[in-house]
Amino acid sequence: MSFNIQVGIETRTYHQYFTRGWRHVLPDAKRLPNLRRIGELARDFDLVGLQELDAGSLRSGFVDQAAFLAEAGDFPHWYQQTNRPLGRFAQHSKGLLSRLSARLVTEHRLPGRIPGRGALMVHFGTEPAELVLVLLHLSLSQRARLSQLAFVAEQIAEHEHVIVMGDFNCHSRSPELQYLCAETGLREPLHDLPTYPSWRPERNIDHILVSPSLSVESAEVLDAPYSDHLPMTMTVSLPAVFSPRAAPAEAAQAQPRCC
Repeated sequence: MSFNIQVGIETRTYHQYFTRGWRHVLPDAKRLPNLRRIGELARDFDLVGLQELDAGSLRSGFVDQAAFLAEAGDFPHWYQQTNRPLGRFAQHSKGLLSRLSARLVTEHRLPGRIPGRGALMVHFGTEPAELVLVLLHLSLSQRARLSQLAFVAEQIAEHEHVIVMGDFNCHSRSPELQYLCAETGLREPLHDLPTYPSWRPERNIDHILVSPSLSVESAEVLDAPYSDHLPMTMTVSLPAVFSPRAAPAEAAQAQPRCC
């Protein structure tokens, strides 16, 4: 699942961006109950990529939201990247909740005129059959997105089993996504699944892309309006040679459900 949670803020209309905009900078008693709902939703999945988290600051009540959601969803592993650390006032982050233990986690700063965008790259299993998951939240500028996806394409060029997901801020038929797919062989199984705004979805800007080696069983958008985005979900069968924990031979035969 990929979900932009808007720092745990539930938004139902455009005007709430203004009337409730203070919740982006100050704590709000309704935030934790909404986060618990998101955590309960996440329980049904093995890998959950989250955008627009806060890693613990004034606005979140000094709650590390990735850790909170990992506990609420009963996830044994979670990984986080803080892209814009603004001290006690805000800790802009994204994170991955996982039922699989990662072998390697790397953080990358993405190019762009305005700093603060990153890619979280998480490796599961052992080479050469490892699964590489890249979590993104791209810029608003098309030029910056093209540059950022060119960087991502370089990072995953040598990997066979790849999932790239997140808030791309562009639709599935955009030049940026067409470029990424042409360069890497990644594919989006279903086009035009709108996720934004959550109360009347019209734009498909959240995506899960997979390499040809991964078999996609289903993809859908959930009717879970806990943010200004809806969550994108996908069921993927991993290759039989994939061993999520590089453990005994019987683990290599497992077919974990992910994303």
